Amino acid sequence: MKVSVIVTFVLSAVLLSLLLSPRVAAWFLDHPNERSLHSSPVPRTGGLSIVPALALGLIMAGADALLVAMVIALMLLSLLDDWKPLPAGWRLFGHLAVSAAFARLYFPSAGWIELAALTVSIGWMINLYNFMDGADGLAGGMTVIGFCIYAAAAASGGQGTHALESLCVAAAGAAFLLFNFPPARIFLGDAGSIPLGFLAAALGALGWHGGAWPLWFPLVVFAPFIADASVTLLRRAVHGERVWRAHRSHYYQRLVLMGWSHRRLALAEYALMLLSGGTALVALRQLPAVQTVIVAALMVVYLLAGRTIDRQWQARERGARHGN
Repeated sequence: MKVSVIVTFVLSAVLLSLLLSPRVAAWFLDHPNERSLHSSPVPRTGGLSIVPALALGLIMAGADALLVAMVIALMLLSLLDDWKPLPAGWRLFGHLAVSAAFARLYFPSAGWIELAALTVSIGWMINLYNFMDGADGLAGGMTVIGFCIYAAAAASGGQGTHALESLCVAAAGAAFLLFNFPPARIFLGDAGSIPLGFLAAALGALGWHGGAWPLWFPLVVFAPFIADASVTLLRRAVHGERVWRAHRSHYYQRLVLMGWSHRRLALAEYALMLLSGGTALVALRQLPAVQTVIVAALMVVYLLAGRTIDRQWQARERGARHGN
């Protein structure tokens, strides 16, 4: 294992330990609200540890300095939001500005339509990672599994630097998971989840651009987050709800509200993440027609899982209305 990966893991773990000291932990506390699944304040300073450590690891791994600067910029913007909440429009503007800068700098030959699509896609990934960071161990597990899948695919495609960068992100996630696996002692906060969402999109796009994988690959690897967040926000929009407001209608949130423990949810989501990532790796080695069939079969699994949860939730709601 390369030194950069070890440095990222060790430094992340050390900084996390320091941030859990009583004096520092009180700086940014996540107080329960209408979106929360926890009942008592928890420090949300995880991003302050893993992002600086990850930035150092990425530089050591050979990552472009501009990419690292974008990660740090998103952390600082999100840290400000953690400290003093910003209007949703300003947050979105910052996310899209960084996404547009990435698209323009790393895809200089792309047309305006391609650049716009890439900007919106990266901005969406940034935000959905944040939306899905609402249960103990969830975002940490997605980071470890998702970026390890990236690393395996990049290594098999001969992109050693890209594989090393992905392993550094996975190492930061693994260190965080030591403190966030249920019961969590610390949360990522926006300063952690926003940069990780950006890296999931950015490294996915760069891998596609470099020929390591087709465009569908990152979407399948991170399908557990993409499917839940996209379906939930679309459903809220159709019902006329304010999609930018805090809520507890994601599938993972509903499972907890229906009685699942955070640990049971995390383990079930890890299984789904491994299924998605493993499917993506298997499909990557197949002919395009076979890839289509494999990915379509995985989508059927997601549809069935979502429908099952919807039915259980509707039964719970009917029971509540009738006083059962």
